[in-house]
Amino acid sequence: MWNAVFHPWKNMGKVPLSVIFRDTRNVFKKDELGLEIAQIAFPAALALTADPIASLIDTAFIGHIGAVELAAVGVSIAVFNQVSRIAIFPLVSITTSFVAEEDTVGRWTNEVPENEKLEKVLAIDNEMEELIPHVDSMHNSSSRTANNTKNMEFEHERRHIPSASSALVIGGVLGLIQALFLIFSAKSILNIMGVNSGSPMLAPAMQYLTLRSLGAPAVLLSLAMQGVFRGFKDTKTPLYATMLGDVANIILDPILMFVFRLGVSGAAIAHVISQYLISVILLWRLMRKVDLLPPSIKDLQLGRFLRNGSLLLVRVIAVTFCVTLASSLAARLGSTSMAAFQVCLQIWLATSLLADGLAVAGQAILASAFAKKDYDKATATASRVLQLGLVLGLVLSVILLVVLQYASRVFTKDVNVLQLMNLGIPFVAVTQPINALAFVFDGVNFGASDFAYSACSMVLVAIVSILCLFILSSSLGFIGIWIALSIYMSLRTMSGFWRIWTGTGPWSFLRA
Repeated sequence: MWNAVFHPWKNMGKVPLSVIFRDTRNVFKKDELGLEIAQIAFPAALALTADPIASLIDTAFIGHIGAVELAAVGVSIAVFNQVSRIAIFPLVSITTSFVAEEDTVGRWTNEVPENEKLEKVLAIDNEMEELIPHVDSMHNSSSRTANNTKNMEFEHERRHIPSASSALVIGGVLGLIQALFLIFSAKSILNIMGVNSGSPMLAPAMQYLTLRSLGAPAVLLSLAMQGVFRGFKDTKTPLYATMLGDVANIILDPILMFVFRLGVSGAAIAHVISQYLISVILLWRLMRKVDLLPPSIKDLQLGRFLRNGSLLLVRVIAVTFCVTLASSLAARLGSTSMAAFQVCLQIWLATSLLADGLAVAGQAILASAFAKKDYDKATATASRVLQLGLVLGLVLSVILLVVLQYASRVFTKDVNVLQLMNLGIPFVAVTQPINALAFVFDGVNFGASDFAYSACSMVLVAIVSILCLFILSSSLGFIGIWIALSIYMSLRTMSGFWRIWTGTGPWSFLRA
């Protein structure tokens, strides 16, 4: 697999970088492609950032309980999120691409019979064009009307999408496995993360992690369903469901934490309730759109999911290990360092995920374009989302540098924690353009179904980044961790440029 992905060194440089950043003057143009990206990206970005923002609100509430509790919850959130990513990220990414491909093929199949009829009618009437010059326009008009009517019927009928059923089955099973794994191994995992038996962080960390693990089935199911909706290029439905769930979380947080005096347990319970609410809403909406009962088990195409999912699983483990290792190294520096790292990391992830909205748009549009072999649209889409990602990153850098100087005290009043946060904030802000491009390149690769390259390149990036984390954290401490994370995101971005620049894999058409 490695040779198949990385062997074409001789092609390096054949594709100019101008292909990636061409027509930059049209980056904000409101043409058909620009509107399509915006309609998918904006709701997706809001939905993706809703959960990290909810976690930030949890963090703000918990920060007023104490620095120890803040650090403890930080470790627990890191564990839960990383285990969830290992379980669900491959499934969501594959589901989005597969559903987009199946939906595109389904629409094509729906249109073909009418087009064939049109060709036959035009062939018969071709000899009469001079006598009846308006016959062609009449046939074209009737054909468009028939196709539009047929497409409207296709939109409103419950579609049979095997990938949607497969995603729900796999998501539900993985959710139960994750819940059981985290509940019964919470203490051991926290010990590995640097929270030892004698640490004051252990008790609140175990309370939060164990209770939040009860919501794992809902989390994985809701994310699997979001992958299905993204494949349909519908990101508004997941946004509405996520917003309702997070509003419930924000309302329940202070009630359970302070009114009922449940502390960190109240924050976990509020989060679990919100996740089940999101899942119920999404399932209700999906059942109205898709026939979720497949004719047979073979129709689920589980083998296809597992083959591609195993590639992305390798990739996600590499990504997860880097971020989790960074959290573990911060925890080993003490509760003060971990508390500061937790706040900076949550801000880093929440803002960077705005670019993931562009990645979702790029993935959905590219998957449809590749399914139709529309390479012009594939190139234009990749260029546009990358340009928008770079602009977004630059804007976020400026905003964070200005805002975080005054907003740090929202999360904690501990002077020592604030001092360390001031050291981490410049890294959080300056790396935003790099982070944005890295996330968008993920969407580009997944839209092209380039799962093998994504996995192999990420393993190489992770190996270098892990070495940097160990070396820099031991020599520079808290700052060293953030320097290593900056190197990690830079390497991810470079690997994305490499694939298109060499014109290999699904991008070989660029060298034609």
